[in-house]
Amino acid sequence: MKDLKGMSGEQRLLAAGRGEAVDATPVWFMRQAGRCLAGYRELRQRYDILTLAKTPELSAQVTAMPVDAFGVDGAVLFADIMLPVEAMGVSFVIEPEVGPIIHTPVRSAADVARLRVVDAEESTPYVFDAIRLTRQRLGGRAALIGFSGAPFTLGCYLVEGRPSRDFPYTKALMFGEPEVWHQLMGTLVEVITRYLRAQVAAGAQIIQLFDSWVGGLAPADYEEYVLPHTKRIFDDVRTSGVPTIHFGTGNAALLEQMAAVGCDMVSVDWRVPLDDAWRRIGDRGIQGNLDPTRLLAPYPIVEVGAADVLRRAGGRPGHIFNLGHGVLPATPPDSLARLVDFVHQTTAAS
Repeated sequence: MKDLKGMSGEQRLLAAGRGEAVDATPVWFMRQAGRCLAGYRELRQRYDILTLAKTPELSAQVTAMPVDAFGVDGAVLFADIMLPVEAMGVSFVIEPEVGPIIHTPVRSAADVARLRVVDAEESTPYVFDAIRLTRQRLGGRAALIGFSGAPFTLGCYLVEGRPSRDFPYTKALMFGEPEVWHQLMGTLVEVITRYLRAQVAAGAQIIQLFDSWVGGLAPADYEEYVLPHTKRIFDDVRTSGVPTIHFGTGNAALLEQMAAVGCDMVSVDWRVPLDDAWRRIGDRGIQGNLDPTRLLAPYPIVEVGAADVLRRAGGRPGHIFNLGHGVLPATPPDSLARLVDFVHQTTAAS
């Protein structure tokens, strides 16, 4: 039997993404590259988010911070999901504590027709420079995770014009003008596919598609209006040979459909037990699913929650430990570092 002891973080995460045996369960955290780290906060006092994301040296620096601080097995590229839509002719700003604000929302057939599709290397060259710099900086200590927003989530931003709870304009377009909706989704699929393919070519080793707002849909509506478009992306990215992760939140009712898009792994939040979720998604791998608010409690409470996640995973190949959503700003960095050690040591001994 192959000796798995001593795998690097890069090897560990990529093996789990392929459903292979590992020496310990790999760990990374969404929104780990900032927020709770003092070094990131210092940079944010000097630069806005888009400047950090569009400056390759700064992006690479922030991406590597949690690897240095916490010992995570994956480094998620520091970028923003709105970056690829800028070249489509969509003007926006990122408002602190609010999110993307679209100056002219996309709400008609004419608006969709005006959206441009350009080569990713032309529209976001700084992203690919950042990927190459980050790979050098990581030196194999952790796998580099590339990502994009999914077509539904990006579409919500474009149509609503800002973050929303109920997505009234989006659903009105989706239900009332399905031809226009599908044209918007098709345009976004083309942009996202080119963007992710270019990330892999630049050195991204695993890809996560974020469908952050998909939990606002009923299963039948997801099946009709979203699934075919998301599946096109995974069908294309799969040909690159890198593992793929499909992420959503508030999506307990959609797990079967989200697995059906052809991803290698489904990322689940804390609203469904990990073992129940794994049973429902079938032969896919799984990522998750500690409640991020648990990290605001005293550290022993964190370990209790983590132990339950690991118990439900049962040592089965194809599990990446993560939070159900992003790291909260008030999270103690020491708790994240201790959690990484706990997951590694617990699973290595089992």
